[in-house]
Amino acid sequence: MDIVLLKDIEKLGGEGEVVRVKSGYARNYLLPLGLAVNATPAQIRAAEETKRQRQQKVQRATEDADALKRKLEGQSVTLKLKVGAEDKAFGSVTAHDIANELHKAGFVLDKHAVQLEQPIKALGNYDVSVRVHPSLSATVNVTVVKA
Repeated sequence: MDIVLLKDIEKLGGEGEVVRVKSGYARNYLLPLGLAVNATPAQIRAAEETKRQRQQKVQRATEDADALKRKLEGQSVTLKLKVGAEDKAFGSVTAHDIANELHKAGFVLDKHAVQLEQPIKALGNYDVSVRVHPSLSATVNVTVVKA
C-alpha cells in the first residue's frame, strides 16, 4: 500500500515522502494516528508542493545566514574586565557578554549562538566562534582589556 507521510518517521521516511508499507501497518497504525494518508494523486501533488516550499524556505534561511556570517567575520568586540594586582581577574567574560556587545553593534543573536567553551578570565585577544546556522559559523575577534 502506498502512503504519503505527514510526519518524519524513523526508519520509514521523512515528511512528504511517498512510501510503500504493508496495508495492516498503514490501516492499524499510521492512518489512525494521523502520521500518513493514502497516496492519491492529489495527496502526492500536495506533498510535492509542500516539499518544494520547504526547500525554498531552507534555501532562504541558508542565504540569510551566509549574509550574516559575512557581516560577522569582520567584527571585533572589546570588553572590559576588572582586574586586580598582577592582572588577576575579578570576574570573567561570558557568552552572554559577547552576545550583548554584538547586539549593541546591531546583530540580533541568541547568547547560545556564541560558542565559548569556558568563560574568558584573562586579558588578551580571542577568536570566538558564533553559530549563525546549524551548518555555518563565523569567527569574531574578542579583545579583553582592563576596566
